Amino acid sequence: MPATRLAQRPQLSEEVADHVRTRIMSGEVRPGAFIRLDETAAALGVSVTPVREALLTLRGEGLVDLVPRRGYLVSPMSRQDVEDIFWLQAQLSKRIVDRAIARFDAAALDNHARLVEDFEAAAVMDDPDGVVGAQYAIHRSINRASQSDKLSRFLNNAARYMPYRLYAEDADWRATALEDNRRMLEALRAGDVETAHAVVDAEYSNGARLLVSHLERAGVWDESHDATPVARD
Repeated sequence: MPATRLAQRPQLSEEVADHVRTRIMSGEVRPGAFIRLDETAAALGVSVTPVREALLTLRGEGLVDLVPRRGYLVSPMSRQDVEDIFWLQAQLSKRIVDRAIARFDAAALDNHARLVEDFEAAAVMDDPDGVVGAQYAIHRSINRASQSDKLSRFLNNAARYMPYRLYAEDADWRATALEDNRRMLEALRAGDVETAHAVVDAEYSNGARLLVSHLERAGVWDESHDATPVARD
């Protein structure tokens, strides 16, 4: 794993958790593999403490298990687990869209249109970081319009499992996402809930399909790497 230096910040353990979570969900670290505190701390240029805190967070999310006297290992993850994560996001997103679509005013729609343009520009420039940032801003725009703070927080928690950069580096995904973003913008303008729901379903079903395919190619579900669930205390 190439070294990635993280600056010392109060939320450092959250950033470490994001880093490790992404490695797990993208298949870089397979179920049954141990995550070493010292190695992870050295790779990220941090102390062991935020790594330990991050792994405790991931343990609470069911992504890693603590093996007494041995450390943390990546928990088993099935295709159904991946599909369930995306299904949950789709259901929450549709509920949020239901509330947001009636609350978008002209100024908010203009801003949303600019965000879609930002996504297109980043996609054309083959800028994964820009794509990730623009897509996040597009979803945040809808979340804010919905005025549903708790639902939006639940959705953000579920979205943590998505390895966004993996998608952003995929030209086919970027093209599909741009079309989805444009369709959603038109649905918001027209107050068309049915089309908005269809866009949400397409976005998350496509995301699940691509991630499952990626993890299959990465050998996450090879029989030789199948892991027996570790008892959680």
